[in-house]
Amino acid sequence: MRGIISYGGYVPYRRLDRSEITAVMGSGGGAGTRSVASFDEDTTTMGVEAGRLALAGSETTPDKLFFSSVSPTYFDRTNATGVHAALRLPLGTSAVDMLGSQRSAIGALDAALDSSSTALVIAADMRTGRPTSGDETAGGDGASALLVGSGDDVIAEDLGGAVATAEFVDRWREPGDATSKLWEERFGEVVYGQLAARAWADALDSCGLQNSDVSIAAVTGLHGRAITRTASKLGVESVADDLTAVIGNTGAAHPGLLLASMLDTANPGDIVALVTYADGVQVRFFRATDAIAGHASKRPVAAQIANAGSVPYAKFLSWRGILEVEPPRRPEPDRPSSSAAYRNEDWKFGLVASRDQESAEMFLPPSRVSPDGGIDQMDRIAMADAVGTISAFTIDKLVYSPSPPVVFGIIDFDGGGRLPIEIADVDADEVKVGDKVEMTFRRLYVGDGISNYFWKARPLR
Repeated sequence: MRGIISYGGYVPYRRLDRSEITAVMGSGGGAGTRSVASFDEDTTTMGVEAGRLALAGSETTPDKLFFSSVSPTYFDRTNATGVHAALRLPLGTSAVDMLGSQRSAIGALDAALDSSSTALVIAADMRTGRPTSGDETAGGDGASALLVGSGDDVIAEDLGGAVATAEFVDRWREPGDATSKLWEERFGEVVYGQLAARAWADALDSCGLQNSDVSIAAVTGLHGRAITRTASKLGVESVADDLTAVIGNTGAAHPGLLLASMLDTANPGDIVALVTYADGVQVRFFRATDAIAGHASKRPVAAQIANAGSVPYAKFLSWRGILEVEPPRRPEPDRPSSSAAYRNEDWKFGLVASRDQESAEMFLPPSRVSPDGGIDQMDRIAMADAVGTISAFTIDKLVYSPSPPVVFGIIDFDGGGRLPIEIADVDADEVKVGDKVEMTFRRLYVGDGISNYFWKARPLR
């Protein structure tokens, strides 16, 4: 049996109320909210968060890591290696990017399902457009991770599917452009409708299924009108909420995010369908196995959607680099050292501390020298999943930051260890001594185009 062993969907904490767009600009906007990656998040950090959730639900170690995005942090170097390091995957686990188009993400899932390897498929995206545009309003930020493999641990068996591929111009973005361009909407609606009908019929036929066998189907893509048209004509028992009213469309991440949302509530025997529009239409069917009854997601998608904080429209624009605000009157950070980062990879990416074997004292950052002078008498302790308590904090309005003020806290970890560190996803007036926090992988700053990644604390909500 081959299919999905575990999964994770990540939705950033911040939400933009679409009505704020209209209030500020006089046009655009609409009803509902969209998810917004914070100033210290990008597709790499969000991919790490989704991957952590997927790996937390299984003891399986992937042989391969596929990372897909239409808005990657880097070109001309591999983004997946940063995700690989933060997830502390083995040196022998291959890590590759599949970038550039929405279709790349679903293609990565296909490649994983059609192979014999155990693969972690991560997709992350940050969607936006020009102010007041439909892409700005309808877009969203997020990530998904699907751990694919074989055996009795499979919670969603892959039943197969079908694809309909066609060459037509629906949307496009030239290298260097920040936003996409769109063709006339009715054209894409007609073409996608024809392709969807063909792919759905072929998928049912190849899998020996009928419409009535499908418990729930999710239809996703960046062409809203075509999706609405297809969803109403599938003839299945239930069509999943596409979540666009509350978090927007997260682009490359959205197919995996919707699949995670469906699996969060699936029962053994349920057949779920994933229909993806991306320069063609792909249909894939999964059957929930008995193993799904014992699989509890560490953080269900619905819970993350419910746990949200607002962000003003002007701050959203500044985080995206569309609205240039007065920078901090401090020198900009230097370019991060590649050699120093390589030497300290376990600490910088994996948050691996050390514990003295004799005294059990914790060292963050890790140390080789014990209090009694012993050398290399240490155990390596991974702290990425540790929970801590804020013992003291300060609010700094002068330190260099793209989004001041910055909250710094002294964190006492459960089980030992203390670390001074920045606190993310929190407003300055919310922080209190005694609050519990967990760790999250974030971007500290960018110097000369190099993203300096490390860990921050965030409230344990």
